[in-house]
Formats: sequence, C-alpha cells, structure tokens
Amino acid sequence: MKKVLIICGSPRPEGNTAQIAKECAKVIENRGVSTEIISFAERKIESCIACYQCKDLGECSIDDGLNAIIKKLRDAQGFIVASPVYFGTARGDVMSALQRIGMVSMASDNFLAGKVGGPIAIARRGGHTSTLQEMLMFYLINEMIVVGSTYWNMVFGRDPGDIWKDEEGIATIRIFAENVAEVVKKLDY
Repeated sequence: MKKVLIICGSPRPEGNTAQIAKECAKVIENRGVSTEIISFAERKIESCIACYQCKDLGECSIDDGLNAIIKKLRDAQGFIVASPVYFGTARGDVMSALQRIGMVSMASDNFLAGKVGGPIAIARRGGHTSTLQEMLMFYLINEMIVVGSTYWNMVFGRDPGDIWKDEEGIATIRIFAENVAEVVKKLDY
C-alpha cells in the first residue's frame, strides 16, 4: 500500500502542530493511502556537520534516530513536514532534520526525487510565509512534487486547540492532504 510519512516538528505531543498532523493523516487515510506520523517531541535532532560520510554509508553518520526516519522515508511515496513557527522560522531541529535527510538523499541514491508532499506552518500570528518558503527549499532542491491547496498551508493558533478556530486554515490543510493522497495514488512507483 502507498504511504505518506508525516513529520510533526513540535516538541509538544498534543499541541497544534500534532493536531494538524493527525488531521492530515485522517484525511489521507480516508482517501485510501496509509500514513505514519513521526513526532519530534522528546527527540534531539542534531545539525548536519558536512562530514559527507553519507556518500559511502547511504545514511547519516550522526546517531540520533534520524536514520530510522530516513529508512521509513525511503519506503514512502509522500512526505509532509509540519512545523510550528518560532521567531519567524521553522524550528531549528526541523530544518536540521531536513538538511540531513536532503544531504543523505543527494549523496546516495536521490531517494527523495518524485516523492509527493509539502510543508505546513502553524503559528500564533506571523512568520508562516517565511517558514513555508524555508521548508519549500528542501522540497524543490530534492526534485520532489509539491502539491498545492486553495491557499498556503498555514494555520493560526497559539494555545493547543486554537487552530480549530481557523476554519480557512483547517479547510486549506484538508484540501492539501486530499491532493497529496490523490497524486500519490496516481503516480506509478
């Protein structure tokens, strides 16, 4: 069965980002595609050190659990990354993970090319667009297929549960998730 891997880049296991990741998973599964959510809560993802050992290893030399995510991502057809916005940008460990995943892909077998997905940004008031732009760079440089919606993939909310008040944001994310599922189903892997 085709699968979409979803990273929840929040340190809060039940926060707004986790709730958005679960909503994406629900919508995608309702379309007949399996999902798995990987939470960054209680994970310590380190930054890339540009050692280039991934070229020979086919995985990252840093032992912090990211290789297990990379292994799951190799088998997935879709990849969604949801991040809370901290000071106008994606969380540092989210970007560290994306940079390392991208480095392993480029240095080895280009396993990210053709995967379907896109980023989601969740914030109280601002920084959504800069966060989406930052994360989109990962998708575009890795030859991934970025799927759109009726607006940018952003949701407003501060306290856990506030996101459900942003009806347009939730509708946008649901359509994005539907589109990811439909494109994954249409592509021949």
